[in-house]
Amino acid sequence: MEDLTPRRRDSDRRRGRLRKGMYILPSLFTTANIALGFYAILETVRGAPGDAWHLDLAAKAIGYSILIDGLDGRIARLTHTESDFGRELDSLADVIAFGVAPALLAWIWGFHLLPTTLPHEIRLKIIDLGTVACFAFLMAGASRLARFNITTNPQPSNPGRPGKKYFVGMPIPAGAGVIAAVVHFSAGEPIASWWTSASWLMMVVVVGYLMVSTWRFYSFKDIDFGSRRPFRLIILMAIVGSLILQFSRPVLFVIAIVYMASGVLWRLQWILRRKNPPAPPAYKEASQTP
Repeated sequence: MEDLTPRRRDSDRRRGRLRKGMYILPSLFTTANIALGFYAILETVRGAPGDAWHLDLAAKAIGYSILIDGLDGRIARLTHTESDFGRELDSLADVIAFGVAPALLAWIWGFHLLPTTLPHEIRLKIIDLGTVACFAFLMAGASRLARFNITTNPQPSNPGRPGKKYFVGMPIPAGAGVIAAVVHFSAGEPIASWWTSASWLMMVVVVGYLMVSTWRFYSFKDIDFGSRRPFRLIILMAIVGSLILQFSRPVLFVIAIVYMASGVLWRLQWILRRKNPPAPPAYKEASQTP
């Protein structure tokens, strides 16, 4: 009878090599995420009023990084190759791509490149305030990641249904997406007026606050990509993808602002419900027969 032990050993070796390759795959996506964040930083520092396309490229790089960030975790879960190393590397990548890169982009696009024709004192004050706001955005994003890593079962202050349907606080990729979408919507052209810069300052502060808040934001984790007949999901994704390809500036801008506003609206709805609880159903006396 033929000895099958060598064949089994070869099969086990091939499976071991395949398993190692599967562990490397999510890390490759995370590495691409870091590379895009670094590229966004390089393009941001090259930006100038006459070379606004550098800032637009930086915003696009952050957008691609958001897409890749959504894939590496899902690939790790599908291939059962999640690891502590992968989670730590992913967090560090997020700090670079969604913390440092958008904070620098927000500062240079909205404050540093203000026209020198503005009153000198006003321009300096706005730049200084913008520096503080962008640093606060960076710290809020890093704190958001740290809280996410150490919290086993986070609960939003305005709870929805139980499970993983909601994030506690706006995730840092969404916060970076708001910054990138606004810059991309303007085609990278820097802000040219002090009042617009002041509005941008408030926007950066609000986004930073939403990341460290305990308000709920939809996570999209309840979408079943493994269902047998995801016709509606496929059609919706095809429509959204086509719109982004044809009209990327307004479509991405609307998506980012609507997602940011959704957490605020859910919070307001929850506050109103607490102040005005629904009235209990009226008691109906049973009819008595004579």
